Amino acid sequence: MPLFQRNAWDQDTSADRWFKAGFSIVVFREQPIGIGGKLLNPKAPKLIGWTPLVEMKNIAKKDGIKARLIGKVEPYQPLSSVKDRSALRLIEDAEEKSLISPGITTLVAVTSGNLGIGVAFVASQKGYKFIAVMPAKIAIDKQILLRYLGVEVILVDPAINGFKGLLDRVEQLKNEMENVYVVDQFTNPANPDAHFKWTGPEIWKDTEGKVDIFVAASGSGGTLTGTGRYLKMKNPSVKLICVEPAESAVISGGEPAYHKIQGVGPGFVPEILDTSQIDEIVTVTAQEAMDMARRLAREEGLLVGISSGANAAACLKVAAREENKGKMIVTMFSSGGERYLNSELFAQVKEECVNVNMAF
Repeated sequence: MPLFQRNAWDQDTSADRWFKAGFSIVVFREQPIGIGGKLLNPKAPKLIGWTPLVEMKNIAKKDGIKARLIGKVEPYQPLSSVKDRSALRLIEDAEEKSLISPGITTLVAVTSGNLGIGVAFVASQKGYKFIAVMPAKIAIDKQILLRYLGVEVILVDPAINGFKGLLDRVEQLKNEMENVYVVDQFTNPANPDAHFKWTGPEIWKDTEGKVDIFVAASGSGGTLTGTGRYLKMKNPSVKLICVEPAESAVISGGEPAYHKIQGVGPGFVPEILDTSQIDEIVTVTAQEAMDMARRLAREEGLLVGISSGANAAACLKVAAREENKGKMIVTMFSSGGERYLNSELFAQVKEECVNVNMAF
């Protein structure tokens, strides 16, 4: 399958022309620093952003979809998820306001994993200690990665007071320790600001303003709010679609409940989620999300996580409508699939591998 790569400073190439010519992957990059014939970026956080767009042509063709399905591949981030963006902006914002100091402040965050991993990356680069507060018994792969990155991980039983139990543990840490700063992705406007400053402009530039519909699941609400705000500022007719778990469709007015789409559907409407700009809500079951994530792996060669599957599944529902024929639908592939090896997403192949290896 053809591949075309161009730099963000090259203004002569039409992304739309290359898409039509059959190029399935278009990569856009900021200009690197060349030293001694090698590529070098002296500050690792500067690697965050400018992730590629991928057109899902195989799935669209197989399903008879006449719209263009485009995914933004966030596993290209340094720590492999869209949350690297939020982590960087949340920490930079606190530094700009002189709320934190390297070597003095301890950062604390409630996370299901991906934000924590992003914070661990930025914190290590800048010299902050970081403590992650997580719900127990889920996201084992992310717990492993956080500990591997040197993060202190505190687990809270989600069966006791739910999300409030996590917040209570954070408050306890603030009372027990000095110089604690809470990296709060659910209430801090710096989270959607990351996507207004970076994600939205990237999508607009890389599609040359041809995006018609933006589809994204809501966890903290940062990606949906910030990206949607920018795209609607550039073109008010861009439609913004929110994806949430069918099992816990709280934004739609349903009751919170347990579900298996990690990183989205926290069971409440986050403070930073701007529901006024949402044009439609599409619900996706965990089974639909996992089935689509597996399809993305086998039919498009894209190894992405469960919420990415939910986004793609929602895209197919929207793209199947007659009124969306020929439109460009852009979504987020929020994290890499390797981060879910111990989840239900990989359960069948994991069992097969274990059984095969037992024969030796």
